[in-house]
Amino acid sequence: MASHSESIIREPLITGKDITYAQITNDVLRPVENMPGKAWWIGFSVASLGACLWVVAISYTFWNGIGAWGLNKTVGWAWDITGFVWWVGIGHAGTLISAILLLFRQNWRNSINRSAEAMTIFAVICAATYILAHMGRPWMALFSLPIPNQYGSLWVNFNSPLIWDVFAISTYFSVSLVFWYTGLLPDLATIRDRATGVRRKIYSVLSFGWTGSVKTWQRFETVCLILAGISTPLVLSVHTIVSMDFATSLEPGWHTTIFPPYFVAGAIFSGFAMVQTLLLVTRKVLGLENYITMFHIEAMNKIILLTGSIVGVAYLTEFFIAYYSGGEYEQYTFLNRFIGPYWWAGCMMYGCNVLMTQLMWFKKIRTNIPISWVLSIVVNIGMWFERFVIIVVSLHRDFVPSSWAMFYPTWVDVSVFIGSIGLFFTMFLLFIRVLPSIAMAEVKLILKSSSEQAKLKLIRDGHLDKEQVDYYKETLTTFDSVDITDYQKV
Repeated sequence: MASHSESIIREPLITGKDITYAQITNDVLRPVENMPGKAWWIGFSVASLGACLWVVAISYTFWNGIGAWGLNKTVGWAWDITGFVWWVGIGHAGTLISAILLLFRQNWRNSINRSAEAMTIFAVICAATYILAHMGRPWMALFSLPIPNQYGSLWVNFNSPLIWDVFAISTYFSVSLVFWYTGLLPDLATIRDRATGVRRKIYSVLSFGWTGSVKTWQRFETVCLILAGISTPLVLSVHTIVSMDFATSLEPGWHTTIFPPYFVAGAIFSGFAMVQTLLLVTRKVLGLENYITMFHIEAMNKIILLTGSIVGVAYLTEFFIAYYSGGEYEQYTFLNRFIGPYWWAGCMMYGCNVLMTQLMWFKKIRTNIPISWVLSIVVNIGMWFERFVIIVVSLHRDFVPSSWAMFYPTWVDVSVFIGSIGLFFTMFLLFIRVLPSIAMAEVKLILKSSSEQAKLKLIRDGHLDKEQVDYYKETLTTFDSVDITDYQKV
């Protein structure tokens, strides 16, 4: 591995001079081993307030029932299912980065997969809270599983897509959790070996007796590949099944076969946007610019551009099929998105998801960190409005005009949603406080081949084509963690 070298024209995945294995360990474990900084405490305080708001709103919902929400006879699904689908979608990027990019041997995943996997776990937890709250009787959740119970032969309806959701999402959560924890084992052992006292005992238990032997590493890599192979179809199946909650109905705007691929593309779209939102702040606050580089940021922006364009094509396909079908109810449903009382939600949906993401065709936009961060937030705002438009705007005007009704959220609806965001960020901030946010073991594998210092050594050796070297220097001008004056001296 040490003798392997990449082409000089490929951008480095690790920047900085004189980076060693020990320095990687020290840089990644600094937030774990030291007291948190002022920025972490500010973020944690704000997120905790949001989590407290969530506890208050959910408790109020459980005490008073879902009549506390703004639902009515016509709009029986609203912010609750909108939030559920939104959070499940956000959880897709973690498994895609970890599993699919691992199978395709994409080394740029090594610096971002740990945080993305953690984001998946926390997002699915937030989604599950919506389902329990919407049941009205959360203590009856047990009966969604096909197990013997005190009611005798009471079995779930396996023909219902809602039951498919239970199995798909619980399977997705379980596999993602095992995949995430398996990848943590070598890093937990590193923390164990550096810790003392009670912390050493805790991390010793968590590391499952990791020894670092050759046999251990072989089994570790085998298990990771097996889990990646299991996780890959889950990325496609979970949101496909979630989309069938709508597609198997006869409701205009829902009854369409494009929903499965459309929802999967949208899930990856919103998931990568959330990864970008989190990591652009994390790399700055924790000082990880050398490991989460401009290459990672631009690569994620390219995926956001690709999936955003797929979502845009899906929007056009929906409109064309509604027109081509000749169904007046279907046609009116899509026309209602622009001329109905919720026209502003439709404009937010198309503007944020299609128009704004097309800015990423320009390299200066893709490599501009503040603009990338703002666009990642815009994408997730747009994806929330997409779910709102699909659910509420399709429901509020159905087949019979006499039953048309508007949906107005109550303070409980708003508090549950804002509180779920606070709960998500609380869990993420605790994660980066007690566990390494970057997979140290995997980053160390590419130090000798894909780092800036390895490529700088190749340039100093003087055996490279001058045009390729000049091209490499030009690409480094976009990196905020590279001192370009080092190359002017060579």
